Amino acid sequence: MKKLKVLALALVCAVFSPAKADEGMWLLQLMQEQNLADRMKAQGLKMDIMDIYNPDQITLKDAVGIFGRGCTGEIISPNGLILTNHHCGYDAIQQHSSVEHDYLTDGFWAKSYQEELPTPGLTFKFVDRIVDVTEKVNEDIRKGKVSEAESFGSKYLKKLAADELKKSDLKGKPGISTQALPFYEGNKFYLFFIKTYSDVRMVAAPPSSIGGDTDNWMWPRHTGDFSMFRIYADKDGNPAEYSAENVPLKVKKHLTISLKGLQEGDYAMIMGFPGSTSRYLTESEVRLRMEGINAPRITVREERQNILRKEMAASDKVRIQYASKFAGSSNYWKNSIGMNKAIVDNKVLETKAEQEAKFAAFAKEKQNADYAAVVGKIDEYVKRVTPLRTQLTYFTETFRSGIEFTLTSKMEALQDLATALQKNKKKDVEKAIATLKEAYADIHNKDYDHEVDRKVAKVLLPLYAEKVPAEALPDFYQTVKNAFKGDYNAYVDALYNNSIFANEKNFNAFIENPTVEAINKDLSAEYAAAVSKKYKELADKLDQANGDINLLHKTYVRGLCEMYAPTPKAPDANFTIRLTYGNVKAYDPKDGVHYKYYTTLKGVMEKEDPNNPEFVVPAKLKELYATKNYGRYALPNGEMPTCFLTTNDITGGNSGSPVMNGNGELIGAAFDGNWESLSGDINFDNNLQRCIAVDIRYVLFIVEKLGGCKNLIDEMTIVE
Repeated sequence: MKKLKVLALALVCAVFSPAKADEGMWLLQLMQEQNLADRMKAQGLKMDIMDIYNPDQITLKDAVGIFGRGCTGEIISPNGLILTNHHCGYDAIQQHSSVEHDYLTDGFWAKSYQEELPTPGLTFKFVDRIVDVTEKVNEDIRKGKVSEAESFGSKYLKKLAADELKKSDLKGKPGISTQALPFYEGNKFYLFFIKTYSDVRMVAAPPSSIGGDTDNWMWPRHTGDFSMFRIYADKDGNPAEYSAENVPLKVKKHLTISLKGLQEGDYAMIMGFPGSTSRYLTESEVRLRMEGINAPRITVREERQNILRKEMAASDKVRIQYASKFAGSSNYWKNSIGMNKAIVDNKVLETKAEQEAKFAAFAKEKQNADYAAVVGKIDEYVKRVTPLRTQLTYFTETFRSGIEFTLTSKMEALQDLATALQKNKKKDVEKAIATLKEAYADIHNKDYDHEVDRKVAKVLLPLYAEKVPAEALPDFYQTVKNAFKGDYNAYVDALYNNSIFANEKNFNAFIENPTVEAINKDLSAEYAAAVSKKYKELADKLDQANGDINLLHKTYVRGLCEMYAPTPKAPDANFTIRLTYGNVKAYDPKDGVHYKYYTTLKGVMEKEDPNNPEFVVPAKLKELYATKNYGRYALPNGEMPTCFLTTNDITGGNSGSPVMNGNGELIGAAFDGNWESLSGDINFDNNLQRCIAVDIRYVLFIVEKLGGCKNLIDEMTIVE
């Protein structure tokens, strides 16, 4: 009977009428089940909810997709024009930039298709279809094809997705792939059919001083955080690799743009791909996040960024090389600082403790032994994993995202070469050397500076040793201790000067006369092997310590949904398409302080700082401001709007998401949250949580008046 209860998966989260809440990253496929239409209409939705998502027709969903590796983008013209954030396009902008063509500083504006820049590696993905496969998973569990614990695993879900694609009418269609994922901690499962376009070209990007990110997570903001790209396809509109013969994609849906403006209280909804939230954590798990993840991340990234900041300021070449790396590192460094502060300020731990007390009473009332025991079991899990999680965070921040000079991913090739040399197999030697040539090129790529990384290593290696116990140290630390008498600087200099992969001279000398002895004595080989070995060891220990945590979360979430009924609960974000609804709204962060709901170009001028590259105002923008040359994009009082606030529930991954009014018309692009609510990924606060968006009128003003791209304005559908 107990097994049947576990497998029943009666998901009450999804079947009750909603109470008041702006909170919720809602699944499109459950909007009707959860009766969200009435709530959305009460807040100002004017369109039919079936025009937002309907599996049987083209809807707003079809104009939104995944931009690149972790952002959202929307289609804003019939010809595949994408709007996303500047920080989402940053990798591509940096990829195309050089000292001679510094698009990061100067911006980029394509005034014809011919000027649009192919961007290798950049993709845009549409969700073609969403299928509920919960019963399929449950059936496999009942039949013993997979255990309940294994049903969460990537191995099973990848096979399920592949099998379902084989049975689908979309099998063999260009660009189509499938992904199966758990929701509500494994109480529901959905299969997504994804269509991927791989020829995406850069179209427009403002200077970083307009689109930059120095005041990340803060309000008031005046950031023109946008960039534009375009999807290209073959002549039949199918996804295709880059070709000069490809043409702009004729899309089946694009967003209409509204210049009508917005007022406080206006309805606003956002569709996008929020990356990750943890709203169902226990109090002990929140502490684990603070101490085992956020704190180590802050410590390591702060040290690395101090070095990068100094080196980037001293060299334009280094600035361009490390611009994207620094921005990516800084983003969640600052987020982690803000989250830990907001958890304390917003009393999240106390809120979680209150919820657990309420849940214990609920479990007792229901006489449910599973519910009564689950929080205690989760607390035991936290006690087990906290030291391991902390060590692994320090490790990954140091060796996998901090220090770049490593052969870790190609260690097998070096070992293969040693084996081939010992066995005197010429073909195997040649094959291994070819792979190692690729490895050398990967390390010494255009965005890597050996001397900058040397300085990073000299700081991070001793920092890691200081922060973790001796058993968490990779074996090469013994070499530092014994051969270099504990002198990290001397060890790093030897590694960065003398090892096989340190420079082209050393590498060429080795491959001209490779020997097993040289491999065995090489510091870079020893370093990479030690890092790989220790990572596997730490990861395996953490995996073993995790135990049945997935099943515990599954039980806890199901219980919480029952306890909170009839209020529906949204599942945690997992980078799948979601809708959030709310309103344009100001807020009061603390006593005596009021933030209005919008900012204007006046604030850009007030923030000008010639000593900070991200607050240098372009001369042309100053001229436009001085002459009030805003065209049709100005406010009724003649000012130029820049950004605005809404109560929408968003997180990382929503960057670039369309902000739409009650008619489904585009009014802005989401790009940030506010500092006071950075605990929102764990606990949503209706009073403080705000989404920061760039006003679409500011976007179009910059494109037309500063960029001179009337060609782009003309292809959009704009209503006034």
